[in-house]
Amino acid sequence: MKLDELKPAVKPTKSRRVGRGVGSGLGKTSGKGHKGQKARSGGGVRRGFEGGQTPLYRRLPKRGFNNKFARNYTEVTLTMLNKSTTEEVDAQSLIRDRIISKENDGIVIIATGKLEKKLSVKAKRFTAKAKEQIESLGGKAEVI
Repeated sequence: MKLDELKPAVKPTKSRRVGRGVGSGLGKTSGKGHKGQKARSGGGVRRGFEGGQTPLYRRLPKRGFNNKFARNYTEVTLTMLNKSTTEEVDAQSLIRDRIISKENDGIVIIATGKLEKKLSVKAKRFTAKAKEQIESLGGKAEVI
């Protein structure tokens, strides 16, 4: 820890007791002013409301396309596989070894880097070079 990293201690915030007499400073209208939408119970406007003017999110053109059927694969490189502690590598073992954080729709093994040990890898897809490197070291590349 350094001096420039010091922060003041977090103080508990004191709740405002409103509507408890004029002498409190927050009596009568309870700090909400006189009348109007924001003075009412449940009053106020939703996020993005611009007073009846067409809001920005409706004025701007919508672009692109969001494919709801698209698959989102987690990419794992051969260099990342070197960090694996087990010989049987699958999604669960990669998460356990903290090589990846989540699986998404499956794992794709890509041939970036160089594999240094014999492994039996189970994944959704393999690139041709990755599969070739795994099998050249005597390992197995199994598509699940």
